[in-house]
Amino acid sequence: MKNFQGKVAVITGGASGFGREFALKAHALGMKLVLGDVQQDALDATTAELRGLGAQVAALRCDVRQSADVQALADAAMREFGAVHLVFNNAGVGFGGLLWEASEADWDWVMGVNVSGVVHGVRIFTPLMLECAKRDPAYEGHIVNTSSMAGVLCPPVMGVYNVSKHAVVALTESLYHDLALVQAPIGASVLCPFFVPTGIHQSHRNRPQDMPMAGRPTASQMAAQSMVSKAVTSGKVSAQDVAELTFAAIAEERFYIFTHPQALDGVAQRARDMVAQTNPADPYAATPQVRDALRAML
Repeated sequence: MKNFQGKVAVITGGASGFGREFALKAHALGMKLVLGDVQQDALDATTAELRGLGAQVAALRCDVRQSADVQALADAAMREFGAVHLVFNNAGVGFGGLLWEASEADWDWVMGVNVSGVVHGVRIFTPLMLECAKRDPAYEGHIVNTSSMAGVLCPPVMGVYNVSKHAVVALTESLYHDLALVQAPIGASVLCPFFVPTGIHQSHRNRPQDMPMAGRPTASQMAAQSMVSKAVTSGKVSAQDVAELTFAAIAEERFYIFTHPQALDGVAQRARDMVAQTNPADPYAATPQVRDALRAML
Protein backbone atom coordinates (compact mmCIF):
# COMPACT_ATOMS: atom_id res chain seq x y z
CA MET A 1 0.00 0.00 0.00
CA LYS A 2 1.72 3.16 -1.23
CA ASN A 3 -0.98 5.83 -1.25
CA PHE A 4 -2.63 6.82 2.05
CA GLN A 5 -4.21 10.16 1.14
CA GLY A 6 -8.00 10.06 1.39
CA LYS A 7 -8.04 6.38 2.33
CA VAL A 8 -9.79 4.87 5.38
CA ALA A 9 -8.02 3.31 8.38
CA VAL A 10 -9.78 1.22 11.04
CA ILE A 11 -7.96 0.82 14.36
CA THR A 12 -8.95 -1.33 17.32
CA GLY A 13 -7.41 -0.38 20.62
CA GLY A 14 -7.34 3.05 19.03
CA ALA A 15 -7.64 5.19 22.14
CA SER A 16 -4.15 4.81 23.57
CA GLY A 17 -0.69 3.33 23.07
CA PHE A 18 0.06 2.09 19.58
CA GLY A 19 -3.51 2.62 18.44
CA ARG A 20 -3.49 6.32 19.25
CA GLU A 21 -0.15 6.79 17.49
CA PHE A 22 -1.37 4.84 14.45
CA ALA A 23 -4.34 7.22 14.31
CA LEU A 24 -2.18 10.33 14.58
CA LYS A 25 0.17 9.10 11.87
CA ALA A 26 -2.70 8.04 9.62
CA HIS A 27 -4.28 11.48 9.95
CA ALA A 28 -0.95 13.14 9.16
CA LEU A 29 -0.92 11.11 5.93
CA GLY A 30 -4.42 12.32 5.04
CA MET A 31 -6.43 9.27 6.05
CA LYS A 32 -9.96 9.09 7.46
CA LEU A 33 -10.26 7.22 10.73
CA VAL A 34 -12.52 4.69 12.41
CA LEU A 35 -11.50 4.03 16.01
CA GLY A 36 -12.68 1.31 18.36
CA ASP A 37 -11.71 0.87 22.00
CA VAL A 38 -13.18 -0.70 25.11
CA GLN A 39 -12.23 2.27 27.31
CA GLN A 40 -14.83 4.95 26.60
CA ASP A 41 -13.17 7.91 28.35
CA ALA A 42 -9.86 7.36 26.57
CA LEU A 43 -11.68 6.90 23.27
CA ASP A 44 -13.55 10.17 23.75
CA ALA A 45 -10.33 12.01 24.58
CA THR A 46 -8.41 10.67 21.58
CA THR A 47 -11.34 11.34 19.24
CA ALA A 48 -11.57 14.93 20.48
CA GLU A 49 -7.82 15.37 20.06
CA LEU A 50 -7.91 14.11 16.49
CA ARG A 51 -10.93 16.19 15.54
CA GLY A 52 -9.15 19.20 16.99
CA LEU A 53 -6.39 18.49 14.48
CA GLY A 54 -8.94 18.43 11.66
CA ALA A 55 -9.26 14.67 11.31
CA GLN A 56 -12.39 12.95 10.04
CA VAL A 57 -13.11 10.38 12.75
CA ALA A 58 -15.83 7.86 13.54
CA ALA A 59 -15.47 6.30 16.99
CA LEU A 60 -17.29 3.42 18.69
CA ARG A 61 -16.84 1.62 21.97
CA CYS A 62 -15.66 -1.81 20.86
CA ASP A 63 -14.94 -4.94 22.87
CA VAL A 64 -13.07 -6.99 20.27
CA ARG A 65 -14.00 -10.23 22.08
CA GLN A 66 -17.49 -9.64 20.73
CA SER A 67 -17.90 -10.22 17.00
CA ALA A 68 -20.95 -7.93 16.98
CA ASP A 69 -18.82 -5.03 18.19
CA VAL A 70 -16.24 -5.58 15.46
CA GLN A 71 -19.02 -5.86 12.89
CA ALA A 72 -20.42 -2.54 14.15
CA LEU A 73 -17.00 -0.99 13.54
CA ALA A 74 -17.03 -2.26 9.95
CA ASP A 75 -20.59 -1.04 9.43
CA ALA A 76 -19.64 2.41 10.74
CA ALA A 77 -16.66 2.59 8.37
CA MET A 78 -18.83 1.81 5.35
CA ARG A 79 -21.64 4.08 6.48
CA GLU A 80 -19.35 7.05 7.18
CA PHE A 81 -16.68 6.68 4.50
CA GLY A 82 -17.81 4.03 2.01
CA ALA A 83 -14.65 1.92 2.05
CA VAL A 84 -11.90 0.39 4.19
CA HIS A 85 -8.27 0.31 3.09
CA LEU A 86 -6.13 -0.20 6.18
CA VAL A 87 -7.02 -2.28 9.25
CA PHE A 88 -5.06 -2.42 12.50
CA ASN A 89 -6.18 -5.37 14.63
CA ASN A 90 -4.33 -3.82 17.51
CA ALA A 91 -6.31 -4.26 20.74
CA GLY A 92 -4.47 -6.41 23.24
CA VAL A 93 -3.97 -7.17 26.93
CA GLY A 94 -1.10 -8.54 28.99
CA PHE A 95 -1.06 -11.15 31.72
CA GLY A 96 1.76 -12.97 33.54
CA GLY A 97 2.47 -15.69 36.05
CA LEU A 98 3.27 -19.39 36.14
CA LEU A 99 1.25 -21.16 33.49
CA TRP A 100 -0.63 -23.52 35.79
CA GLU A 101 -1.70 -20.71 38.10
CA ALA A 102 -3.82 -19.01 35.44
CA SER A 103 -7.55 -19.50 35.95
CA GLU A 104 -10.08 -20.32 33.27
CA ALA A 105 -11.21 -16.69 33.40
CA ASP A 106 -7.62 -15.51 32.88
CA TRP A 107 -7.32 -17.67 29.76
CA ASP A 108 -10.71 -16.63 28.44
CA TRP A 109 -9.95 -12.92 28.88
CA VAL A 110 -6.49 -12.95 27.28
CA MET A 111 -7.40 -15.29 24.44
CA GLY A 112 -10.66 -13.43 23.87
CA VAL A 113 -8.96 -10.07 23.36
CA ASN A 114 -5.62 -11.10 21.86
CA VAL A 115 -6.75 -13.95 19.63
CA SER A 116 -10.51 -13.76 19.06
CA GLY A 117 -10.22 -10.00 18.57
CA VAL A 118 -7.81 -10.53 15.67
CA VAL A 119 -9.86 -13.43 14.32
CA HIS A 120 -12.98 -11.24 14.25
CA GLY A 121 -11.05 -8.44 12.56
CA VAL A 122 -9.69 -10.71 9.84
CA ARG A 123 -12.94 -12.58 9.35
CA ILE A 124 -15.06 -9.42 9.10
CA PHE A 125 -12.78 -6.94 7.36
CA THR A 126 -11.02 -9.11 4.76
CA PRO A 127 -14.20 -9.94 2.77
CA LEU A 128 -15.27 -6.31 3.06
CA MET A 129 -11.91 -5.13 1.69
CA LEU A 130 -12.12 -7.63 -1.16
CA GLU A 131 -15.52 -6.21 -2.06
CA CYS A 132 -14.08 -2.70 -1.98
CA ALA A 133 -11.33 -3.88 -4.34
CA LYS A 134 -13.89 -5.19 -6.83
CA ARG A 135 -15.39 -1.70 -7.08
CA ASP A 136 -12.05 0.10 -7.42
CA PRO A 137 -9.45 -1.08 -9.97
CA ALA A 138 -6.80 1.04 -8.20
CA TYR A 139 -7.60 -0.35 -4.75
CA GLU A 140 -4.76 -0.92 -2.29
CA GLY A 141 -5.32 -2.46 1.12
CA HIS A 142 -3.33 -3.70 4.09
CA ILE A 143 -3.99 -5.49 7.38
CA VAL A 144 -1.65 -5.13 10.37
CA ASN A 145 -2.06 -7.50 13.32
CA THR A 146 -0.33 -6.57 16.56
CA SER A 147 1.51 -9.51 18.10
CA SER A 148 4.64 -9.20 20.29
CA MET A 149 8.16 -10.54 20.65
CA ALA A 150 6.27 -12.99 22.88
CA GLY A 151 4.82 -14.26 19.60
CA VAL A 152 8.24 -15.56 18.54
CA LEU A 153 9.85 -16.18 21.94
CA CYS A 154 8.68 -18.00 25.08
CA PRO A 155 9.89 -16.19 28.21
CA PRO A 156 8.89 -17.76 31.55
CA VAL A 157 5.99 -16.50 33.68
CA MET A 158 4.34 -15.15 30.51
CA GLY A 159 2.77 -18.38 29.25
CA VAL A 160 -0.82 -17.25 28.64
CA TYR A 161 0.37 -14.13 26.85
CA ASN A 162 2.95 -16.12 24.85
CA VAL A 163 0.29 -18.54 23.63
CA SER A 164 -2.01 -15.73 22.53
CA LYS A 165 0.70 -13.83 20.67
CA HIS A 166 2.07 -16.95 18.96
CA ALA A 167 -1.45 -17.47 17.64
CA VAL A 168 -1.45 -13.97 16.15
CA VAL A 169 1.82 -14.64 14.30
CA ALA A 170 0.50 -17.93 12.90
CA LEU A 171 -2.82 -16.35 11.96
CA THR A 172 -1.14 -13.46 10.17
CA GLU A 173 1.33 -15.63 8.26
CA SER A 174 -1.61 -17.77 7.14
CA LEU A 175 -3.51 -14.65 6.09
CA TYR A 176 -0.50 -13.44 4.10
CA HIS A 177 -0.28 -16.72 2.18
CA ASP A 178 -4.04 -16.90 1.59
CA LEU A 179 -4.14 -13.35 0.21
CA ALA A 180 -1.18 -14.11 -2.06
CA LEU A 181 -2.83 -17.32 -3.27
CA VAL A 182 -5.90 -15.44 -4.54
CA GLN A 183 -3.77 -12.51 -5.78
CA ALA A 184 -5.67 -10.03 -3.63
CA PRO A 185 -4.55 -6.37 -3.70
CA ILE A 186 -4.24 -6.54 0.08
CA GLY A 187 -1.03 -6.90 2.05
CA ALA A 188 -0.52 -8.20 5.57
CA SER A 189 1.99 -7.49 8.31
CA VAL A 190 2.56 -8.70 11.85
CA LEU A 191 3.88 -6.19 14.37
CA CYS A 192 6.10 -7.71 17.07
CA PRO A 193 7.03 -5.01 19.58
CA PHE A 194 9.27 -5.64 22.56
CA PHE A 195 9.14 -3.36 25.61
CA VAL A 196 7.53 -0.07 24.60
CA PRO A 197 5.82 2.36 27.03
CA THR A 198 2.16 1.89 26.07
CA GLY A 199 0.24 1.04 29.23
CA ILE A 200 -0.17 -2.66 28.42
CA HIS A 201 1.28 -3.43 31.86
CA GLN A 202 -1.93 -1.84 33.22
CA SER A 203 -4.25 -4.07 31.19
CA HIS A 204 -6.16 -5.05 34.34
CA ARG A 205 -7.80 -1.60 34.30
CA ASN A 206 -10.05 -2.79 31.46
CA ARG A 207 -10.61 -6.36 32.62
CA PRO A 208 -14.35 -7.11 32.27
CA GLN A 209 -16.41 -7.64 35.41
CA ASP A 210 -17.65 -11.00 34.16
CA MET A 211 -14.07 -12.32 34.16
CA PRO A 212 -12.64 -11.40 37.57
CA MET A 213 -9.39 -12.79 38.94
CA ALA A 214 -9.78 -15.86 41.12
CA GLY A 215 -8.68 -14.40 44.44
CA ARG A 216 -5.49 -12.49 45.19
CA PRO A 217 -2.62 -12.53 42.66
CA THR A 218 -0.09 -15.31 43.23
CA ALA A 219 3.58 -14.63 43.92
CA SER A 220 4.46 -15.45 40.30
CA GLN A 221 1.74 -13.15 38.96
CA MET A 222 2.98 -10.29 41.12
CA ALA A 223 6.58 -11.00 40.06
CA ALA A 224 5.64 -10.97 36.39
CA GLN A 225 3.67 -7.75 36.85
CA SER A 226 6.63 -6.11 38.58
CA MET A 227 9.17 -7.15 35.95
CA VAL A 228 6.99 -6.26 32.97
CA SER A 229 6.03 -2.89 34.47
CA LYS A 230 9.68 -2.02 34.99
CA ALA A 231 10.68 -3.16 31.48
CA VAL A 232 7.77 -1.41 29.74
CA THR A 233 8.09 1.91 31.54
CA SER A 234 11.85 2.05 30.96
CA GLY A 235 11.59 1.29 27.23
CA LYS A 236 13.52 3.71 25.01
CA VAL A 237 11.52 3.07 21.83
CA SER A 238 8.29 5.09 21.92
CA ALA A 239 4.84 4.23 20.58
CA GLN A 240 5.30 7.10 18.11
CA ASP A 241 8.52 5.45 16.89
CA VAL A 242 6.62 2.21 16.40
CA ALA A 243 3.90 3.97 14.38
CA GLU A 244 6.52 5.50 12.07
CA LEU A 245 8.18 2.11 11.65
CA THR A 246 4.86 0.40 10.98
CA PHE A 247 3.72 2.80 8.28
CA ALA A 248 7.11 2.52 6.59
CA ALA A 249 6.71 -1.26 6.58
CA ILE A 250 3.21 -0.97 5.09
CA ALA A 251 4.51 1.22 2.28
CA GLU A 252 7.36 -1.23 1.66
CA GLU A 253 5.01 -4.24 1.85
CA ARG A 254 7.11 -5.76 4.64
CA PHE A 255 5.52 -8.59 6.58
CA TYR A 256 7.58 -8.80 9.77
CA ILE A 257 7.82 -5.61 11.82
CA PHE A 258 10.26 -5.85 14.73
CA THR A 259 10.76 -2.84 16.98
CA HIS A 260 13.90 -4.25 18.61
CA PRO A 261 15.94 -6.19 16.01
CA GLN A 262 18.54 -7.04 18.65
CA ALA A 263 15.98 -9.36 20.25
CA LEU A 264 16.05 -11.53 17.14
CA ASP A 265 19.13 -13.30 18.52
CA GLY A 266 16.71 -15.17 20.78
CA VAL A 267 14.56 -16.09 17.79
CA ALA A 268 17.62 -17.43 15.97
CA GLN A 269 18.62 -19.50 19.01
CA ARG A 270 15.12 -20.92 19.27
CA ALA A 271 15.20 -21.91 15.59
CA ARG A 272 18.57 -23.59 16.08
CA ASP A 273 17.17 -25.55 19.02
CA MET A 274 14.27 -26.75 16.89
CA VAL A 275 16.42 -27.76 13.92
CA ALA A 276 18.96 -29.52 16.15
CA GLN A 277 16.11 -31.02 18.22
CA THR A 278 17.74 -29.88 21.43
CA ASN A 279 15.92 -28.69 24.52
CA PRO A 280 14.98 -24.99 24.60
CA ALA A 281 17.89 -22.78 25.61
CA ASP A 282 17.74 -20.77 28.83
CA PRO A 283 16.28 -17.38 27.81
CA TYR A 284 18.31 -15.78 30.61
CA ALA A 285 21.66 -17.37 29.73
CA ALA A 286 23.12 -13.95 28.92
CA THR A 287 21.38 -12.22 31.85
CA PRO A 288 21.43 -14.68 34.76
CA GLN A 289 20.84 -11.84 37.20
CA VAL A 290 17.34 -11.40 35.74
CA ARG A 291 16.59 -15.10 36.21
CA ASP A 292 17.94 -15.01 39.74
CA ALA A 293 15.87 -11.93 40.60
CA LEU A 294 12.75 -13.60 39.24
CA ARG A 295 13.40 -16.76 41.24
CA ALA A 296 13.90 -14.67 44.36
CA MET A 297 10.51 -13.02 43.85
CA LEU A 298 8.87 -16.44 43.48
